[in-house]
Amino acid sequence: MFKSGFITVLGRSNVGKSTFLNKIMGEKLSIISNKPQTTRNKIKLIYTNEKMQCVFLDTPGIQKPKNKLGEYMLKVSKESLNEVDVVTYIVDTSVNIGENEQYIIDFLKDINTPIILLINKVDIVSQEEIEKIKNMYEKLEIFKKIIPISALSGVGIDKYFSEIYEILPEGPMYYEEDDITDQPVKQIVSEIIREKTLNYLQDEIPHGINIVVESMKTRNNSNMYDIHATIVVEKKSHKGMVIGKNGQMIKKIGTGARKDIETFLDSNVNLKLWVKIDPDWRNKDTKLKEYGYK
Repeated sequence: MFKSGFITVLGRSNVGKSTFLNKIMGEKLSIISNKPQTTRNKIKLIYTNEKMQCVFLDTPGIQKPKNKLGEYMLKVSKESLNEVDVVTYIVDTSVNIGENEQYIIDFLKDINTPIILLINKVDIVSQEEIEKIKNMYEKLEIFKKIIPISALSGVGIDKYFSEIYEILPEGPMYYEEDDITDQPVKQIVSEIIREKTLNYLQDEIPHGINIVVESMKTRNNSNMYDIHATIVVEKKSHKGMVIGKNGQMIKKIGTGARKDIETFLDSNVNLKLWVKIDPDWRNKDTKLKEYGYK
């Protein structure tokens, strides 16, 4: 019996949500960073085997918004909870339920969708600690299944898919067998560049940053992409930080991004980056739409 369905993936920052999705897909399709609110849009990642097709929705996450961009991201995440067949909620091995976790759990209590809880990073704690954490979450009585995993090593992933197969309904293949995402290539390229800015820059800058891929072309008779992209910042001081002393920071961002883009495209890449100031764009409806947050 072939089964198919949609699965939303939730988790606060630093629990390994994107690492988990990338482990499943075998591709760097979900941006990885230790900064909160890394994912800004609802990205579909498509996993297909001989028994089922799982369409994973990597959402921005549920947390209290601080601006209009934050309100948009919260709306996207909340809507996804009732659009899917399964909710996968990822936590780490913290022995207490923190404020951010409780904020998410309060949302989950009000939905009827089956919820699988994944306790990630179990490779760094003892079995006794894992049992204590499982017991803590079992007392909430809102999870259909609780599975310890390691997104890095893959421990527990097979068990997770077995549970997913049991829950999903019989259904068609929504996407072609070799499809892995609904995102345009330019969007993935922009996310790779933004990941490098998040990783390399100071905490006060990253969430005021947006990436616009202005052009992306292949050279004639050559295994080479020419990509021109703009790093959008909100403040003049931030522009200087992105460029760095003698242009060292933007060079570092470009070098790191180029390597990952080459791996993704399986091609050589000539990447050119510019920096533009667009004051307070995260609080302007017209700018949010212009940058693709619709």
